[in-house]
Amino acid sequence: MKLQVLANHARSAAENMAHTLQRTAHSAFVKETEDFTVMLLNRRGETFGVPMELGATWYPGLTYGRAIDMIEEYRPGDVAFTNDPYSGFVATHAPDTHLWKPVFHDGKIIAWTGGHIHNTDMGGAVPASLSRALTEIHQEGIRFPPMKLVREGVFDEQILRIMTANVRKPDLNIGDIKALVGALNTGERKILAMVEKFGKAAFLDGVDALLDHAEAQARDILRAMPDGEWVFADYADEDSVAANPCRLKLTLRIRGDEAILDFTGSDPQLASSLNVPSGGDPRHTILLVGVYYVLYTLNPKILLNTGLTRPFTCIAPEGTVLNPTFPAAVGMRSLTCARLRSVIFGAFSQAVPERLPAAPAGNNCIVNVMTTDERTGNRIIAAVNPVVGGGGGMPHRDGTNGSGADAAYLRNTPIEITEIETPVEFVRYGLATDSGGAGRWRGGLATHMAFRVFSPDTRITARNRDRGFFRPWGVLGGRAAGLSDMVVNPGTAGEKRLGNIDTAVLQPGDVLDIRSAGGGGRGDPFTREAWRVVQDVARGYVSVEAAEREYGVVIREGMLDAEATDRLRANRKAPTAHFHFGPEREGYERQWTPDAYDLLTRTLDGLPIHWRFFAKTEIFNRMAGRAGADGVQAALEEVYARFPEMPRPKAAVREAAE
Repeated sequence: MKLQVLANHARSAAENMAHTLQRTAHSAFVKETEDFTVMLLNRRGETFGVPMELGATWYPGLTYGRAIDMIEEYRPGDVAFTNDPYSGFVATHAPDTHLWKPVFHDGKIIAWTGGHIHNTDMGGAVPASLSRALTEIHQEGIRFPPMKLVREGVFDEQILRIMTANVRKPDLNIGDIKALVGALNTGERKILAMVEKFGKAAFLDGVDALLDHAEAQARDILRAMPDGEWVFADYADEDSVAANPCRLKLTLRIRGDEAILDFTGSDPQLASSLNVPSGGDPRHTILLVGVYYVLYTLNPKILLNTGLTRPFTCIAPEGTVLNPTFPAAVGMRSLTCARLRSVIFGAFSQAVPERLPAAPAGNNCIVNVMTTDERTGNRIIAAVNPVVGGGGGMPHRDGTNGSGADAAYLRNTPIEITEIETPVEFVRYGLATDSGGAGRWRGGLATHMAFRVFSPDTRITARNRDRGFFRPWGVLGGRAAGLSDMVVNPGTAGEKRLGNIDTAVLQPGDVLDIRSAGGGGRGDPFTREAWRVVQDVARGYVSVEAAEREYGVVIREGMLDAEATDRLRANRKAPTAHFHFGPEREGYERQWTPDAYDLLTRTLDGLPIHWRFFAKTEIFNRMAGRAGADGVQAALEEVYARFPEMPRPKAAVREAAE
């Protein structure tokens, strides 16, 4: 049997599962936005087949093994499920409901089918269950540890009743879950058809070979990179509601055909929902999503399965934002994951600078509305649209507009469908001028969306709001991109800028205006062909002022002034830095130098977990007028004087800090 033939069959089976789910799902967020996954799993619960055209792209390396083992016995027709981030570490926040089904042949399990849907709401403190403001998992909705949802083909009605009693739109949840069960059944039939076609032994051996081949492909890519160590850090704007930045730091070490991703130096576990529940798994798929994008960029023919994870080892110390302990809130982990991907992109960009793009927007904002439909009197909760943003400038072309690379799988819902299903009126939906980072290859433009509501006390959640302060970075002379923003009633006397606030209450006639970030630019913008800049201006992508300021291209009355352009471009020194972060980060790091932040995180790592976020906040509160490692040390001593009950770090940590 040719391995590629089996790979094609596996992909086709997964595509059939995805079509089954999309066509029978109830919520717009699943059937239109496509926040779902489906996959084929081997006997150990490792992914060996995923769709390429439909659904989210986070999970080709996911393994269900730990969750599978938490159920004692499986029978034909059983379907298990969980949405608990701390049980088996398959689900990573409560709205993601994962299901898996055993595939039996001759009385034995030969494979599994699996997948997840993002439920519109799982109950909890806020509509849609997700907000940065939440501080513990119990606020984020009802959780189900791994258990059987379907027993020998029959749904457990007690479980469905419990869900119905605890979520805001049970019909959507249960409809989507049943659609996913249908998709798992489709996958089961396809697997049994493969067994019949190839034979049981050949199928099982072939599945193992698919994982081995993906591993070999990943190792080939690493082997082609130089050995070395590269350090990169990036920031989320806020570690909690209106608070301090959250830093993620990566030390990437490549040796031959293996790589270590050491996240030591990242922020401590947060008192907000930005934590990422990896469970300490050194190959957890949620830590490696950025790696999949790098590998696929460097080899678009690579097989997407769990074998890709084998050459990589992640180090995420316990009690940090990338490996929190129960009961830390994790609902907004997707915001942190976006920053995690940009950190991985930044590290690999230094290893192979000629082959990778600039930063994508990295703020895939998901907007949900809970309101009353005045047309019917019904209470509505629905996802309106993802506000994603631009991709980073590529080595060979501009970044994609409005669909930023690592979040491009979140499809836009047609306005007509949204306005039929949700009582809102769109007043703007398009691209934002001057939002893409300038470069030889321009960054993709931001998405700009605005809509009006009609009912009192309409509640909005706009999760993953970020990049309102720290810009998506440019590379190799390219410039950082434009920032995101969110405003109520822009241009009126009642204008209110919300920044990164992710919940709001609107009244009839209010307009919510949201803009994402753009993508970073790649290469010196003064080397971009003048005709391209003129074309960008004509299309509304770049203003006349930015064309002259950022690109050195002078346009008068819609026409290129070639002579003025040549003069302007001749008098400029080419940039030499690998990254351009923008004035906000540059100013921030004059106070919080890398050495200062390293001292902070080493100190916090030496404290008991429940003290870490408190200590971080108190140190930040005392940094006014101070800078650098000396400023951190002085602030720390003030904290000890004010809170003598706070434990001193362990001796080894103190010595390292000194």
